[in-house]
Amino acid sequence: MQLVVPFTAVAHRHFKQFGLLIVSALMLLGCSEAPEVISLSGSTMGTSYHIKVVANDRMPDAPLLQARIDLLLEQVNNEMSTYRPNSELSKFNAAELSQSVKVSPDTIKVVQEGIRLNKLTEGALDITLGPLVNLWGFGPDKRPTQIPTQDAIDSAKQRTGIEHILIDGDQMTKAKANLYVDLSSIAKGFGVDKVAELLESYQPAGYLVEIGGEVSAKGSKPGGAPWRVAIEKPTEDGRAVQQVIEPGNMAMATSGDYRIYYEENGERFTHIIDPRTGYPVKHRLASVTVLNESCMTADGYATAMMVLGTEKSLELAEQQHLAIMLIEKQDEGFQVYYSSAFKPYLQQ
Repeated sequence: MQLVVPFTAVAHRHFKQFGLLIVSALMLLGCSEAPEVISLSGSTMGTSYHIKVVANDRMPDAPLLQARIDLLLEQVNNEMSTYRPNSELSKFNAAELSQSVKVSPDTIKVVQEGIRLNKLTEGALDITLGPLVNLWGFGPDKRPTQIPTQDAIDSAKQRTGIEHILIDGDQMTKAKANLYVDLSSIAKGFGVDKVAELLESYQPAGYLVEIGGEVSAKGSKPGGAPWRVAIEKPTEDGRAVQQVIEPGNMAMATSGDYRIYYEENGERFTHIIDPRTGYPVKHRLASVTVLNESCMTADGYATAMMVLGTEKSLELAEQQHLAIMLIEKQDEGFQVYYSSAFKPYLQQ
């Protein structure tokens, strides 16, 4: 028989502020000889996680495996959460100008990936964007009572700048006072990678890891059928599937602008802020899905491409050989675009 198990991502402000995937593990559980599939779920990073892994004799039982996963994800939160005052990242954000803060190798890795992607995307991804996000009412601060003035935007931009993060070994230092680093655009994907790394140590035949809509897949389900993942149609009035893909041994992240926004005097303001201008984006790109070996990298690219828009995202994807799928709003319905590298993953 065929059992359809849906995964639904839940939007939350704790890490990346929206979940945009319906991850469908179409498990084939027909015969009693098939290996057991361990199914786990829980909460982390202000959202939920769902994990399916094909059991083997190297793997601990489900309660112990979940305990190890929860401990691992708790460690990521203690390193990179901006909502925990004693996290490594919060201590860095509270540090004075030129004061060094010792952080873990994982925090260094994620920050360095943010810096690398900032350069590759010409500044479209900026992990120091927090002051602008808060100014427009999409951070911990409430929605503004009026649209920010140009002077307020310029002032917030003065408190950003990824080039002002200095790294020396395990030390991070600010080269600008009031610099604030927020890894929400990339750390959830890193959490997926950490869980996938743990599962890899048990050498399972296959697994599917999902945290808040970001996914990593490996191998196959019992019986050899591939994992399948459904990409959500970017509509505001319910959840529907736009496209089902088979990611193979890849990670996947999706970003979009259709869940978190507000309207003022008939004008729509999305939470996708362009760090180069300080304003919410105005283009028609509604959703970006990126496949990559690293979910952290896919996560960052998906955020950056929502800033770049359709044309520049496709150009970047071809230059970097990235597998991406874009859904663009039209006057009537949507238009879907694929990079060359994405097409092999489409379900036949």
